[in-house]
Formats: sequence, C-alpha cells, structure tokens
Amino acid sequence: MSGWVSFADIKRQVPLEEVLRSYGVDWLRHSGPQQYRGRCPIHRGEGTEAFHANLERNAFHCFACGAGGNVLDFVAKMEGCSVREAALRLRASQGPGVGAARVSSSGPEQRELVTKKRELNPPLGFSLKVDGTHPYLARRAIDPITAGHFGVGYYGGRGVMSQRIAIPIHDHQGRLVAYCGRALDDAVPRYRFPVGFQKSQVLFNYHRAWVAGEDRVIVVEGFFDCLRVHQAGFPCVVALMGARLSAAQKNLLADRFSHVVLLLDGDQTGRAATAQIARDLAPAFSVKEVLLPPPMQPDQMATNGIRQVLGEERRQEIGANRPI
Repeated sequence: MSGWVSFADIKRQVPLEEVLRSYGVDWLRHSGPQQYRGRCPIHRGEGTEAFHANLERNAFHCFACGAGGNVLDFVAKMEGCSVREAALRLRASQGPGVGAARVSSSGPEQRELVTKKRELNPPLGFSLKVDGTHPYLARRAIDPITAGHFGVGYYGGRGVMSQRIAIPIHDHQGRLVAYCGRALDDAVPRYRFPVGFQKSQVLFNYHRAWVAGEDRVIVVEGFFDCLRVHQAGFPCVVALMGARLSAAQKNLLADRFSHVVLLLDGDQTGRAATAQIARDLAPAFSVKEVLLPPPMQPDQMATNGIRQVLGEERRQEIGANRPI
C-alpha cells in the first residue's frame, strides 16, 4: 500500500460507529448522549464495562488494556498494523474522496490517474502464523494436507482474526490481500472480513484454479465448500464468498475458463442464485447446474457424494506433493 493519505480527513470523515459495526461490534450498551460502553473488542477481556466509545468525538478508550484514540488507532489495534496502514485501509473502504492524495491539478486527467493508482484490495504486508491441526478443521472434515495447502488454520494472536479460523484470500495474481476469520462457535459475525476488503473483486482460490490445467471450473459459495471439493480431487474450484456473482468475478472467469459448473447450496437462496448466475453466464460460457437437495451444502457431503455429482471421470488425485 502506498500513496499520500490525510489522517485528519479520515478522522473527520469516517465515523467511529461505522468502523465498529464493520468489525461486528454491536454489543455496546448506550450509557449517555453519544456514549457507549461494553466488553473491549481489542483485548476481548472479561470486563463488560471497560470499553468506552464517544461517537460525537469519534474516540474510544479501554480502561482495562489501555487502548484508546480515534478511528485510525482502533483499526490499527484490531488489525495489528501501523496507523498509516490503517489509514490506507479506511481510505480504500470509503472511496477515493476520503483522505485521497493531493494533486497539483484538478483536471480530469489527473483525477483519473489518481483513481487508477488506488487498488481496491491492496496486498497485505504481513502473514499470520496459524495452526492447521485445530480440532475445528477435523470437525469440518478438512484434513491437514488440505489445510496446509490453503494456509487455513486457527489464529491465537491479537487482532480481528483472534481466536478464529483464519482463511487467507489471494487476488488473481496470487497476492495475499486479506484474511477472513471463521468463528469456532455461533459468535456473530460467523465470518469476519477486514474493514475495506471488497470480496466482489476476488474469487477465492482463483490463482490456484488458473494453473490447474482445465478449461472447466467449479463454482461454489463458501470457503469450506471450496476446500472440500478440492479435497475430493477437483482442484479447479473457486468460491464466490456468497451467493452472488459480480461483474468483476464474471470477468475473472472469462479470462481463463469456457465451461462453468455451478455447485451452490441446495437451499432456496442457493437455488435462486444458481438460476440467476446460469442466465448471466449462458451467453459466454457452457454452463452446467448441479442442484443439490435442500438444504444440502457441498461441504456437508461425503467425498464420494461430491465425486458422484461432479463426475468421477474428471477427478484428479491430489496428494501431499501437490504444488501450492
């Protein structure tokens, strides 16, 4: 991440309330005019009154861990990054008008150049050390080889991914651009994305599917669907990270593949998404719809069941020596 960014503009223009909500902080209790308090989302201590947020002043303070400051300080603490990195992430999440780079000319050519230089999902400058042998992964039928291949595992450090299954997400160039944290229980949100990350611009596992050597790609909804399909012997699989196909994701598919197999969830949402995406892709792709019985999801199927619905003849054996 590079470029000039105005800390003052971001602190003035980005509401602390919006940032708190982006991290799933919705348990704070109203304690006065524009004042809220509750458990600290940074150190996740037991104290239920330690964290204080003043929305009018756009400031926070935790009387237990000592963290405090403005929106930049909050994001820096949650992400474990510098204040400047936090500013760049907030600027990316808010659009080019917030804390944008100053230019000497206000002409359209110069403004267009500044916009083009801004990356929607800039690469991360760090990686997390995770435990790919956590019991949660075994409960989801993810073997250690698959976990290691995808870099998925439990993260016990501090930050927004703390005490969650951290799932690394790469862009089409194979650059690490984000982690998504999956809760181990029914905590809300179940899947936590970092502030500013735009999942509509990315297909999960696309950079690996690109080099799998096939012109057919399997499209699923979620991370664990993707891991289980891959584990069943189908490496050319990508996940939408939802039930919608964006224009950017469609373009990524068109850059590499000509045949698309839709293997979405069997519930009403998945069925509707399958029909809509198939109509959208039909003019440019050969599309096959695999309709699972409701409410079945790919990650809930046995390996043989996945192989059966996708076609045993297309399966590839994937072992410990497969390339990453």
